[in-house]
Amino acid sequence: MTTTSAPAAPDPVQVIRSRGYISALVLAAILGIPISAIAYGFLALVSQTQQLVFDDLPRQLVDGPVPAWWPVPWLALAGLLTALTIRFLPGNGGHSPAFGFVTGQGAPSGRDLGGVALAALTTLALGAVLGPEAPLIALGGGLAALTVRLAKKDAPPMAQTVMASAGSFAAISTLLGSPILGAFLIMEVAGIGGATLSLVALPGLLASGIGALVFVGLDSWTGLGDFSLGLTTVPPEVPPTLATLSWALAMGAVGAVLAWTIRSAALSLRPLVHRNRVLVTTAFGAAIGLLAMAYQLLTDQSFTQVLFSGQDALPTLVENAADYSVGVLLLLAAAKALAYALSLSAFRGGPVFPSMFIGAALGVAASGLPGMELAPALGMGIGAMCAGMLRLPLTSTLLAVLLLGADGTSVTPEVVVAVATAFVLVNVLPDPTRTTG
Repeated sequence: MTTTSAPAAPDPVQVIRSRGYISALVLAAILGIPISAIAYGFLALVSQTQQLVFDDLPRQLVDGPVPAWWPVPWLALAGLLTALTIRFLPGNGGHSPAFGFVTGQGAPSGRDLGGVALAALTTLALGAVLGPEAPLIALGGGLAALTVRLAKKDAPPMAQTVMASAGSFAAISTLLGSPILGAFLIMEVAGIGGATLSLVALPGLLASGIGALVFVGLDSWTGLGDFSLGLTTVPPEVPPTLATLSWALAMGAVGAVLAWTIRSAALSLRPLVHRNRVLVTTAFGAAIGLLAMAYQLLTDQSFTQVLFSGQDALPTLVENAADYSVGVLLLLAAAKALAYALSLSAFRGGPVFPSMFIGAALGVAASGLPGMELAPALGMGIGAMCAGMLRLPLTSTLLAVLLLGADGTSVTPEVVVAVATAFVLVNVLPDPTRTTG
């Protein structure tokens, strides 16, 4: 009897020394420029549309403050346009965010890119509660893979994979506050390791660095913004204590249960969406608008805190943390969580920023507990919610720690405990993808 051995894994040193790999690095650097510019343009279009619809237009049409009912028709329109895009354009508008980041399905084909971009644009610009990171990853990877296929139709699959990863790196180069963090997110989502990590990481990091420079340059040139996650005010640094480490266990448990509830609700609603996508998605959009309206009427706070990804509202929430009562913060977290679940079930976007905002709201609410301070409470809340929703413990830890800047180092122990607790517990709970079908 004869046996066949599995093909040997490529030697990364030999591959890196090859002419083809050097060419791949050059191509990654070149592709980083237009892909990051397209990503910047997409984010700028989303931002400008949000400002037009929810700020400029009501100021022109309505005397006095923006009425609480204003988001309802716009969210209904968001549902209608997103549903029509998903139903009639190729590519299903991209992957459903209810399942989190999806791996193993490759970058979208060229014919799918228009639907991915349009579904994300209508979702994000008109107020649904999702972020831009997943569509940008898909668009960046799809554009890079398309370029490789057009340039060389017989390009090996590995080359297309490397270039698609580099395109994704470039598209979110500064979105999460650091090119390194964006690259880390993509690598942990894809489960890249071993020799493949060495081969994919370098072109991706190169494209990401080029993309970061393009984002900075376009911000300086246009003045539209850098679209990078960051806090305008960082809470004072405090050393870890036994009390805060104990609270980290509780925060991790709360984050896991809330994340599991949100995801379970989103997945349980998907069969309803599939029965009549246009009608149900439009209704879900209106429901999100009604949640935002109710929050404004009950709290006198702006409905915009409930809408959108939460990326722009997060710095304001932290800066004005002392102005919120615990009741308002819990109501905000609940309204955002419900809107998040509805958005996950029917719209298109990414899951990162809403989970960070909900975690931050819970952290601010918990900062008044005995032995707690704002900095560790924020880190715990953000880390726990991200770990529960994303199921990416390393990325979740980095998101919470790096957001707090230089003071993040002091809260790392509490964040690690909260993330570990949330990650273990959310994997112990029943898998929503199996219980909801």
